Amino acid sequence: MEEVAAEQTLQVASTPEYPAVGERIGAVVYFSSQSENTARFIANCQLEDEGIDVFRIPVKPHEPPLNVREPYILVVPTYGGGSAHKAVLPQIKRFLNDPANRAGIRGVIASGNTNFGDAFCMAGDIISQKCKVPFLYYFELMGTAEDVQKVKQGVLDFFHNHPE
Repeated sequence: MEEVAAEQTLQVASTPEYPAVGERIGAVVYFSSQSENTARFIANCQLEDEGIDVFRIPVKPHEPPLNVREPYILVVPTYGGGSAHKAVLPQIKRFLNDPANRAGIRGVIASGNTNFGDAFCMAGDIISQKCKVPFLYYFELMGTAEDVQKVKQGVLDFFHNHPE
């Protein structure tokens, strides 16, 4: 009887928004609000063409939760206008509060607005400290073409140098 109950609580891995093409080497999980800034940035990186599964954390609470069961780098925007308790959105917290999701995080990349001053990309600092993973890169708003290239190369280098 206990075996059946345990099997029913297992969560099936979600399907990537952009599945890796060719040999899979890792994953990126990102959150983007309805502004779509982070979504456009991730789309420009074309990580799936390099063997990276790309998953998106759902925006709306009624959407099915995301279940990632492979090593990933988390890409998050920073909110709250400089307030630490508002920098990481509830959707991201909910995703990371799932122990199975949290087990896969290997690093974090954050975006932000330089108008936030010292709180620029604070979400990356918070997640890095709480999850004990490196803060790999930051960019402003939608990023530049140079940011896209650096993040793409950085993600590839990270997974090539840290195979699971």
